[in-house]
Amino acid sequence: MIEKIQPMDIEKRSFEIITQLLGDKVLDPENEPVIKRAIHTTADFDYADNLIFSPRAVSKGIEALKQGCDIVTDTQMAKAGINKTILEQLGGRVHCFMSDPDVAEEARARGITRAIVSMERAAALKKPCIFAIGNAPTALISLHEQVEQGTLHPALIIGVPVGFVNVVESKELILGSQIPHIVARGRKGGSNVAAAICNAMLYQILR
Repeated sequence: MIEKIQPMDIEKRSFEIITQLLGDKVLDPENEPVIKRAIHTTADFDYADNLIFSPRAVSKGIEALKQGCDIVTDTQMAKAGINKTILEQLGGRVHCFMSDPDVAEEARARGITRAIVSMERAAALKKPCIFAIGNAPTALISLHEQVEQGTLHPALIIGVPVGFVNVVESKELILGSQIPHIVARGRKGGSNVAAAICNAMLYQILR
């Protein structure tokens, strides 16, 4: 039987169903809103197990957002999915350099990916940033290299690229680092998941 429900109650009911289907699984209270929003976005309960959080990653991300940090993404899809209204109220902006013509030109000239050039551009931003990576493993590799070189100090890295080539390996680099991180271990992820994790933190500040 189709459940009759008002449009404004659909999300609330969805989260109730997610909670029911999780059953007896115990989630860390700090991480629970992020995990449930990832599940809500994908209908994939694997995120209850494969989302890995460094100590106090969510708290650190929320604090950075409260202080007006920016968010850098590797896709226009993730940029579109992040709640910019809330972010802007907090003093932040979303950046995605992937489609910039000069980024594409430099990437061709150097024989590297646009994601690498984009992360180098992001390192020049004057504000602290959360990096939400949902597509390009080379973006994660570049971020890790810049952190190791001391040229970048992310407030948080959300590492959830999806795919098969260098995806697992790039995530393991971030998991093995001291950078505050939220990583979807394995091959799953995507721009929608990156945006959902950002929104899960933003919604805890303002809604």
